[in-house]
Amino acid sequence: MQGEDLQPGLARNEDGVVRCAWGGSDHLEYRAYHDDEWGMPVTDDLRLFEKLSLEGFQAGLSWLTILRKREAFRRAFAGFDFRKVARFGAHDVERLLDDAAIVRHRGKIESTVNNARRAVELVEAEGSLAAFAWRFEPPPDARPARLTHDALRELTQTEASRALAKELKRRGWTFVGPTTVYAFMQAMGLVNDHLEGCDARPRAEAARTALTRPVT
Repeated sequence: MQGEDLQPGLARNEDGVVRCAWGGSDHLEYRAYHDDEWGMPVTDDLRLFEKLSLEGFQAGLSWLTILRKREAFRRAFAGFDFRKVARFGAHDVERLLDDAAIVRHRGKIESTVNNARRAVELVEAEGSLAAFAWRFEPPPDARPARLTHDALRELTQTEASRALAKELKRRGWTFVGPTTVYAFMQAMGLVNDHLEGCDARPRAEAARTALTRPVT
């Protein structure tokens, strides 16, 4: 709407929807991801493992690059079933290095296989990856009173993401620094970082309110 006064970090697109500016780009993949996935709470272990893995692959790249390759990644890594990926051997690593549809980075591929093995161990110890991850959901008083663009810029990592990253590393996970882990928390709905005024924010918050948290 011409002349409309939206707070920084928001954009109204031609479909009339106000979105976080990154989700309102011309890339339709971003719009769908922003509207339907990002910030919606996830308690499915395979999706949680997938996101942790893809955040590792994203390091040094744009999320759009990874998003466009996500289906190829799913095919390459057995749907991110970490029990299956944990059984990958050296020949699988070489196979993946020959797969032009994914990001062919030996360190990131080997990290995903390692993390799958660590995920199996974690589930044996904690019951589920979801129960473990949601233990690090920050309390309301640790969150900004109002999520503005300026407030969000201060949230590249938080006390909660540092704690989760530290614990994952202690358990042998790799490519799980506090900034990577915070991006994971944002995407999986452990926090709601849709800006105030974004049409998706109340939907994400309602989903978080209705969520039955995994039992630890």
